[in-house]
Amino acid sequence: MLKFIFGPVAGVSFGLSFLETFILTVLGMMATVIIITFAGGDVRRRIFSRFFKNRKIFTPRNRKVVKIWRKYGMWGVAILTPLLFSPPGGSIIAVSFGEKKGKILTSMFVSAVIWSLFFSGIITYFGEKAIQLFS
Repeated sequence: MLKFIFGPVAGVSFGLSFLETFILTVLGMMATVIIITFAGGDVRRRIFSRFFKNRKIFTPRNRKVVKIWRKYGMWGVAILTPLLFSPPGGSIIAVSFGEKKGKILTSMFVSAVIWSLFFSGIITYFGEKAIQLFS
């Protein structure tokens, strides 16, 4: 649920088939996305109001996220989530920009399927060599 690549690596390490690894990887990402999409706004407000009262808004990282959002939108963030942001990060970005829940779930699901097929396929096909490469 936290780092996308761990799903395929763990699946192959435990001897699961390609299909089992693929399905469990998608389910892991989507579980995180669903939790953050439906509870993320409230949790984010509580955490930031309690712990980050004087936080800077215009940090270099925040500027990059805004630039990506403006250029590519929800689909861009969804496609980059498994690679750059991790499922919690991508979901928090989408919720922070006020994207509709249905669009978040749809785009993240499509992204999870695509990347899970890719990583599960590579790791299942190449086995130990791929696990060493991604670990």
